[in-house]
Amino acid sequence: MAKLLTVRQLADYLNIDKRTIYRLLERSDVPAIKVGHGWRFDKACIDEWLRKNTIGIQARILVVDDDKVILRLFKETLEELGHRVEIADTGFEGLELVKLLDFNLIFLDLKMPGMDGATLLREIKSIKPEVRVVIITGYPDSELVKRVLDQAPFGVMNKPFGEADIIRAVGNFLRTSYQKLPHIK
Repeated sequence: MAKLLTVRQLADYLNIDKRTIYRLLERSDVPAIKVGHGWRFDKACIDEWLRKNTIGIQARILVVDDDKVILRLFKETLEELGHRVEIADTGFEGLELVKLLDFNLIFLDLKMPGMDGATLLREIKSIKPEVRVVIITGYPDSELVKRVLDQAPFGVMNKPFGEADIIRAVGNFLRTSYQKLPHIK
């Protein structure tokens, strides 16, 4: 049986405001089912809609995490959608890539040996203040998260997560940024 979401649940799932869902409904831009006086959304259809709406819009994305499994998950998932993905397994390697290349979006783990994610975020923002950064963490209530929230990241993803969560995070970025997305070679 299909998992149906309410407007509020879909807004939470996509990490957007309920009003945005209603605007999408008015334009018939989101797959929906009318049930009585309310709307319902098939989660599988929403995931497919997200996938289709991110294909064709390319972004250059950096992923910095000391976990090789997470790096591979991001790289395979995002390259399948046509994005260009660079990976780094240390904060120092990530910082060097930021100095060398321009990125539309960076996914950054907080807890890493050597240079932690909070320090790396501060360094990234001093070099390229406009780049969007999504923090990925398995410790959402840690002191590191509190330190990094002062630096206003674009978003936070809690571990564990899967392919659909990655696609949703990039889809949210593209929906809010794709008109302004610089062409990066």
